[in-house]
Amino acid sequence: MSSPHDFDFLHGSWRVLNRRRTNFLDPGSDWEEFPATSHCRPLFDGAANIDEIDMPHLGAKGLTLRLFDRETEQWSLNWSASRTGKLFPPVTGRFAGARGELRGEFHGDDRHDGKDVRVRFVWSGASPTGAHWEQAFSVDGGETWVTNWTMDFSRTPAS
Repeated sequence: MSSPHDFDFLHGSWRVLNRRRTNFLDPGSDWEEFPATSHCRPLFDGAANIDEIDMPHLGAKGLTLRLFDRETEQWSLNWSASRTGKLFPPVTGRFAGARGELRGEFHGDDRHDGKDVRVRFVWSGASPTGAHWEQAFSVDGGETWVTNWTMDFSRTPAS
């Protein structure tokens, strides 16, 4: 069951290893890797949080606002990129599984390179010292997925 404290593991400062495909829709495209830093802070006594990720390799920053809907017990994850200043359509979902093995899966609809895509974010492996995030797109309504971006978070020593 999802709770307003599902993302408590993410509060604080992180080093982030990014891997992303050079073409988000091509499962055979090359991967590029680059470092980033991220800082997340809680809001609404944990039922919301906001983080900023700094990706010098891309010359950009990103911001995620996460909000817990107490009625539906689902999270909405809302992403914005510094290059556009626009808010992308949210992905929504929840965490499931036992503590220590929680997996959060979140879905939404968007457009990429002029095509309608189904978007999936997955959070897994959350611990006090690390976490894993991945993004995948589907152009066939969720029948098949192309994982096109992953992030491995490791806690900064001062956090």
